[in-house]
Amino acid sequence: MSARPGAETAARATTARATAEATERLTRRGLRLARFTVAYNVVEGVVAIAAGIAAGLVSVIGFGIDSGIESISAVLVGLRLSARLRHGEADERKELITLRLVAITFFLLAGYVTVEGVRGLVVGDSPERSPVATGLLVASLVVMPLLAEAKRRVGVALADPLILADAAETRICVLLSVSTLIGLVVFALTGAGWVDAVAGFVIAAFAVHEGREAWEGELAHDHGHGDHERDHERGAEQGADQREAAIDG
Repeated sequence: MSARPGAETAARATTARATAEATERLTRRGLRLARFTVAYNVVEGVVAIAAGIAAGLVSVIGFGIDSGIESISAVLVGLRLSARLRHGEADERKELITLRLVAITFFLLAGYVTVEGVRGLVVGDSPERSPVATGLLVASLVVMPLLAEAKRRVGVALADPLILADAAETRICVLLSVSTLIGLVVFALTGAGWVDAVAGFVIAAFAVHEGREAWEGELAHDHGHGDHERDHERGAEQGADQREAAIDG
């Protein structure tokens, strides 16, 4: 009879250790994704702004600026994930501050897209042809959805609103890629340059919505996790295999 409590204690310790190891693996994966986001978006932003200036494409310049904003978000997330790995736990106060800084990047993006959309409609700017810009946007449509989904899976597995906010920022980059590319294609076919501005307004509304949820820490709720603290408690009781299945499945 006396051996049973000891066995249960050992089993709980083993489960806790395996869960901690799985959490660390997922956190490291999130950090790698954040670093890749920074590297990719720096290159993307430089190419987009250069191509936009060369062709007089305001929408493509805006796309490049968005790449810079997304890089800032990924840097903030990467710094917090690195701190978690160093200290072995999250600093809730600093995590909340970082999450709200990420939320501000959503609002900056929404403001920029709205201002440029209004300016484009008033001035009558029209997208122009640019093979470099088109190729860049197509590449973004291939890379960014995969990156956003990978971040989302890590965020869901960890019930982490910070990583989920970064995933939402990457999804906005996908939408902006679609909007800019549609603007270029539609203008080439019909001459209707206003499509780019209208699509930009839709993206701005989405960015404001995601920014508000990031500010309030509610992104985890939208991904089916209910109360954030309850999810952490439930996650602590699961084994490493279950946590890995959430990301690999």
